Amino acid sequence: MNSRLVTAVWILIAALTGALGLEPQPAQAAGEEQVGTVTKLRLPRYVSLRFDKTNVREGPSKTHRTTFIYQRGGLPVEITAEFDVWRRIRDSEGSEGWVLATLLVGKRSGLVAPWKKGETMLLYVKPDEGSGIAARLQPGVQGAVKTCDGNWCRFGGDGFDGYIRQANLWGVYPDEKF
Repeated sequence: MNSRLVTAVWILIAALTGALGLEPQPAQAAGEEQVGTVTKLRLPRYVSLRFDKTNVREGPSKTHRTTFIYQRGGLPVEITAEFDVWRRIRDSEGSEGWVLATLLVGKRSGLVAPWKKGETMLLYVKPDEGSGIAARLQPGVQGAVKTCDGNWCRFGGDGFDGYIRQANLWGVYPDEKF
C-alpha cells in the first residue's frame, strides 16, 4: 500500500470518528474534562514549540501542505486535538494547523498580553502589586512560566524575572494552578 493511500485511510477514519474536529463532539458533562484520544491528557492544553523552525500543516500527515512556519522556539501554543503522532495547535493570534508531536514540549511558556498593543505590563518582585516593580514588559514578550497560583505567575526570561498577573499572560488558563 502506498503512503498516500495509507494517509488517506487514516484521515478518513479520523474524520469518521471526529478526531479531526470535523464532526461535532459530544457535549461534555458539567465539570467533565475532555482528554486527548492519544495521550489521554487534558484538551485543550498549553505546550511550547521545541525548535526555532516548526512547519505547520493543513492536515495530520507529511503529505499535507505546509501552511506556515514558526521561526520562534519556545513559543506557547495550545493543543486542541490529537491524531496519531500529530497535534492540532492554535497560537495567540488564532492561527491553527497540525504539527508532529515531537516538535512540541510540555515546558510552559507565555506571551505578555499580546491583545494589549501599546500598553506596558508590570512585572513585580513578589506576587503583590506593592512589592516593587521588577520590570516593565511590552505586549508579546516571551518568557518561561515557572509557576501560577490562579492569580499570579512567576515569569522569567532574558534579563527579567518576577511575578505578573495571570490575566496578563497568554499561555495559561484563568485560575490555572501549577
